[in-house]
Amino acid sequence: MSNFAVTSSPHLRKNATTQRIMMEVCLALAPAGIAGIILFGFNAALLIAICVASCVLCEFVWQKANKQQVTVSDWSAVVTGLLLAYNLPSNAPWWIAVVGSVIAIILVKQMFGGIGSNFMNPALTARAFLFISWSTIMASYPASIVPDAVTGATPLNALKNVLAGTAAMDGLKFDYVDLLIGSHGGVLGETCAIAIILGGLYLIIRGIVDWRIPLSFMATVFVCFLFKGGAEMALYQLLSGGLLLGAFFMATDYATSPITGIGRVIFGIGCGFFLFLIRVFTDSAEGCSFAILFMNVMTPMIDRFTMPRPFGEVKKHG
Repeated sequence: MSNFAVTSSPHLRKNATTQRIMMEVCLALAPAGIAGIILFGFNAALLIAICVASCVLCEFVWQKANKQQVTVSDWSAVVTGLLLAYNLPSNAPWWIAVVGSVIAIILVKQMFGGIGSNFMNPALTARAFLFISWSTIMASYPASIVPDAVTGATPLNALKNVLAGTAAMDGLKFDYVDLLIGSHGGVLGETCAIAIILGGLYLIIRGIVDWRIPLSFMATVFVCFLFKGGAEMALYQLLSGGLLLGAFFMATDYATSPITGIGRVIFGIGCGFFLFLIRVFTDSAEGCSFAILFMNVMTPMIDRFTMPRPFGEVKKHG
């Protein structure tokens, strides 16, 4: 009879545990991690291992110290560690991974009540903190180690010159193949567009994430840059930087994104619009992290105004 409890819809849910969902997310993230190791070498694998181990250890120690139930077996700390690692340059020192893990798990996740209670994405918040505190390290993007990889500026830095009017689109060193396979500079988990797209599509097909957020996010960015610089510019922007990783894996975080369908569309549009503003009107070539974090803060308000009213509710007067 529990299936007939009178609560807000949907009344029936799939039998999906947190552990199963997080394990599926890890599986979807695996192609990007493998690509990062192939493209950037041993240090990329080391950073991934340190981030995952540090996040799991931080969660275990915090919960033990506070006499809470230890929940590391739900794999959420593993997902946070993977996402944090994917947002680091492959040549970052090991201690950056440890500091980022402490910020993500203890300051952002556990101090706000644990999984489902944080109001901002832990991995993105840690990345933003690290970027502000150690900008030289976080903005140092080594070139891929694969033969004939493109060196020099990252695709977004090159596009920044185009937007500033100091370069032309036809003078860019990168072609679409470079962007798809990731043979260029960037953080270790965001350069290989094919790997990220495959993982994102897997999550959508499996019903782990709602297609509304990534689609509205990417469509907004494409349309904005289509009017700004044409179709080639728009496509370059979609395949460059952290947009794909953010759209599929971080903007869709259950705890920090809206729960209604229309709310998720609004959230995705907001992420795309603020990313466009940051990339075009600031000195930063990237903007995905800050765009998503800003919309994370807006999520409660979006939920408030898009939540359907209960059937039979009588509006109070006076």
